[in-house]
Amino acid sequence: MLNERAFKAVGKPLRRKEDLRLLTGKGHFTDDFNLPGQVWAAMVRSPHPHARINGIDKTAALAMPGVLAVYTGADCIADGLKPIPHSPVPSTKYDVKLTGRGGTPVFIGAHDVLPPDKARHVGEAVAMVVAETRAQAYAAAEAVEVDYEPLPSVADSRESLSADAPKLYDEMQDNVLVDAKFGDAENTEKAFARAAHVVSLQTHIGRVTGVPLEPRASLGFYDPADGRYTLYAGSGGAVRQKHEIAGVLDVEPETVRIIALDIGGNFGTRNRTFVEFPLVCYASKKLGKPVKFRAERSESFLTDYQGRDLFVDISLALDKDGKFLAVKTANLSNVGSRCVSLSPLSKGSGLITGSYNIPYATLHAQAVYTNTMPTQAYRSSGRPEVTFAIERLIDKAARELGFDRLDLRRRNLVTPAQMPYPNATGMTYDSGEYEANMDRLLALADWAGVEERRKEARSRGKILGVGFANYVESSIGSPKERADLIIHAKSVELVIGTQPAGQGHETSFAQVTADLLGLPFESVNVTLGDTDIVSAGGGTHSGRSMRHASTVIALASGDLISKGEKLAAHIFGVPVEDVNFEDGIFRLADRNVSLSWFDLAGRSNGPDIPVELRGDLKVRRDNEMHTPVFPNGACSCEIEIDIETGALDIVRYATVDDVGRCINPLIVHGQTHGGIAQGVGQAMWEECHIDPGSGIPTSGSLMDYGMPRFDNLPSFKTQIVEVLSPTNPFGVKAGGEGGTTPAPAVIMSAVEDGLKEFRPFELELPITSLKVWTIIQQGLQRQKEARA
Repeated sequence: MLNERAFKAVGKPLRRKEDLRLLTGKGHFTDDFNLPGQVWAAMVRSPHPHARINGIDKTAALAMPGVLAVYTGADCIADGLKPIPHSPVPSTKYDVKLTGRGGTPVFIGAHDVLPPDKARHVGEAVAMVVAETRAQAYAAAEAVEVDYEPLPSVADSRESLSADAPKLYDEMQDNVLVDAKFGDAENTEKAFARAAHVVSLQTHIGRVTGVPLEPRASLGFYDPADGRYTLYAGSGGAVRQKHEIAGVLDVEPETVRIIALDIGGNFGTRNRTFVEFPLVCYASKKLGKPVKFRAERSESFLTDYQGRDLFVDISLALDKDGKFLAVKTANLSNVGSRCVSLSPLSKGSGLITGSYNIPYATLHAQAVYTNTMPTQAYRSSGRPEVTFAIERLIDKAARELGFDRLDLRRRNLVTPAQMPYPNATGMTYDSGEYEANMDRLLALADWAGVEERRKEARSRGKILGVGFANYVESSIGSPKERADLIIHAKSVELVIGTQPAGQGHETSFAQVTADLLGLPFESVNVTLGDTDIVSAGGGTHSGRSMRHASTVIALASGDLISKGEKLAAHIFGVPVEDVNFEDGIFRLADRNVSLSWFDLAGRSNGPDIPVELRGDLKVRRDNEMHTPVFPNGACSCEIEIDIETGALDIVRYATVDDVGRCINPLIVHGQTHGGIAQGVGQAMWEECHIDPGSGIPTSGSLMDYGMPRFDNLPSFKTQIVEVLSPTNPFGVKAGGEGGTTPAPAVIMSAVEDGLKEFRPFELELPITSLKVWTIIQQGLQRQKEARA
């Protein structure tokens, strides 16, 4: 672990470097880029959830003004385009290994950029029109005639399990692509057999979408002079996208350049390639012009990768004193029409025991194809779903068995003495103070005053519901990262491949670099997002960025200091062992001489410098790190429920989050606030609703997709805890997803607590006022009948 006394920037709430640029309109988002002579693309999209494509007539569209081309799936195949190589099965050493039935490989249906055979979800692009203007392209797209043969469709993952469900892929016997079992079945069954109590829950965590402020866009250009493609497109990882685009175009990665500078929101939505990205590159080569695409907001609702959609069937065995003995769960994931990412199912599967010391567990993990937009990792990929299930189940156990819900949790938490703690599915929690987090949270939330606030709310005709949830989540992600450190005349440049989407990397990465090299924070500049400069990097996902970046920067800094010591030794004319490096200065202990980094950089190419030391003062370091970390915490919220209308008002929300080393508290608190808003949004308003009769999505705009707003969220009370992880030099865990992970659980906990007098009832996300009002009315009617 690094010496904390040397930190001058790390741990400080420094204002973000990037904000001035972004707030004054000087950002460089995808739609800000334009090239001379560019033309526009528009997609012809399927109105059917499932339909065979018998033919596509381009004639009318090609005759329209400004139209340059219409491309179909057949054209793409004839020109050698390959399916998108998503690599959806998580593959680090510590991911839960997902398979098909009996350990067979997972069947990954080909994700063609334009399907040659059939459309598998509403909104799927089946052809692309290119015209001189955007308006001309969209008008011509309406004129393309597609001969569809509608087929039966399925949107619900439980229905997709049925043997007679419509099949999406002829190569499969059914729609099940993942069917794997984990855990200690024998001991789990024994624990259930001897249990004094068994409590079970079936629940569904519904489908949502990221709604990034910046709609999806891309600009592709093929330069025949050097045979290279350049793509401007927002991404969660430009280097990964480079390889995916090269795979589709069937070219060497070196011939593809991705430029993704500023990203207007991601949340996982942009972590994988969209079909329009390689298509604009393909069309540019065909037409000899730059080709641009920008999605309308309604297109984004239909065709951005979506998140969640998990059914959970979970049972908990307890002894007579409330000690947890074992858990059994079946998790069913809806991957949609293409398998883009299995990260949510894998990561959630590893955490089914939550924050609790549950000795035995079994898990049946399944994933199915459906005629819906593909799902993929969405903020805290898989962890909010399983946290929702286990925390809701514990509330149910406390309620039905007569335990206090906080005491039941306390007696079953993993303790610090058990760390590192191997849970029942094989994940090893690195560090944490779970019960202390509960204590901190209860103080922060003024839990002692809850009953007084209940009485006060009731005096105003409101019911106060109070929720609580613990959480533990994992951060694994792509294991490889690279850093280049370059000392310039008056500044140091860090080149790194973890692409930000608003998380403040330019600031926090600079803080780490400044402290390690003993330089002022202001002198560090961070370069990101251009694959001609950023040659490697795992991208931003799974809360990996700060941990991987700080580790590889620490390693690169050590290399650079070693190089600087050798150069200084030569200049001083002494053995390298005589050179001391401290606070950015190279000194000799017995002489009043010193050199700064910038002094060294200025002399590194001098004629007196030996060949082996001559050259720019820079280093490159690669690192591969598989070991996961486990951020954790606790949260509570209070919701006032209007008895007359069922309206919900969140009046208090508090959270305590153990992020390991906190590099910048200002940024981490901001991430926590944003994470809470996303989790609460899913719990109360957000839903990608599909009409069950037609299979057509009905949430196609911000008019019919609920979103959290500043006026329906309270001021949050947030506290950062720093229990360092032993897995990396700074002790970093992660701080970007903890706000989201427990939010659906704590909202449900509060609402169920408030509505307890109206039981029995069934309630699922999102928790709308109509659902709550209906429960209240039904409960009042039962009470009236009981009195009669």
